[in-house]
Amino acid sequence: MRTLTTYIDVKSPYAYLALAPVRALCAEHGVAIDWLPYVLDIPSYLGSARLDPASGRVLESERTESQWRKVRYAYMDVRRQANRAGLVIRGTQKIWSTELASIALLYAKQRAPECIDVFLDALFAPFWRRELDLERGEVLEGALREAGIDASGFAKFVAPAGRAQLATVMEEAHARGVFGVPSFVLDGELFWGREQLPLIAERLAAP
Repeated sequence: MRTLTTYIDVKSPYAYLALAPVRALCAEHGVAIDWLPYVLDIPSYLGSARLDPASGRVLESERTESQWRKVRYAYMDVRRQANRAGLVIRGTQKIWSTELASIALLYAKQRAPECIDVFLDALFAPFWRRELDLERGEVLEGALREAGIDASGFAKFVAPAGRAQLATVMEEAHARGVFGVPSFVLDGELFWGREQLPLIAERLAAP
């Protein structure tokens, strides 16, 4: 069976928007999905900022005005797409660390690969409703259990095994040319962005 390797990061709304289309595409063409984490370094290209959760007022910012325009447009765009898909995407108040959530994905793949889709839904949907703290291990354990995955070994898995595995996944991603999410690798060919899915569908349908 062919496999579509798909790199995602929970803090990317574009990755969230890609989940359902990727699943539908792969189901239609009988292709397996290999979900892999990719931890985005957002401050390196969009700067960083922290907002007041109650008022939305900017408390700290290291963004230029140009970067703010890009961020504002990005959220306007993803909300348009989310409304079409019936999803809720609320802007975040800070740039979250998703290293622990990425390790949780690797743990879930090893413990119960058949539960990965349920686990991803248990992460993405509440996070983008501002209902889930990705940086707390006990919260991620709860998401694992919600997906039907035994979370008893997660805390022990995080270090050193989980961190080492994540580092390896990131190194392999960079070797493949990955720089953002969602990114896809099919038959060794790299595609970036949800808008590439029609082209991937053509590749899958080709004799």
